[in-house]
Amino acid sequence: MPVALGSQASPRWILLACRLAFWLLLLAVITLSLLPGPYLPQQAFSLWDKAQHALGFAALGLSGGLAYPDRLARLGAGLLLLGGAIELAQHATGWRYGDWADLLADV
Repeated sequence: MPVALGSQASPRWILLACRLAFWLLLLAVITLSLLPGPYLPQQAFSLWDKAQHALGFAALGLSGGLAYPDRLARLGAGLLLLGGAIELAQHATGWRYGDWADLLADV
């Protein structure tokens, strides 16, 4: 019988690999979100910026769901708080700016 990825019956190494992937992706999203503008690729239009936010947080949600299948409510709340914290941190940097539309794209 096949075992669902991220389920309690998955082999331990798969769960550990999913958790490692989640935390590495989380680090990448935070880092890329706070880099100064000149280090980022040019944006062709604002919609692409929102799509990047949505894709990044969708990837975090998917990888987090696989890594922590028994903590989905905490994961969702944590990602919502992370999105807000990133927008506040961007506003505080001086080289990026926080945006309510970006936070909405993160959800």
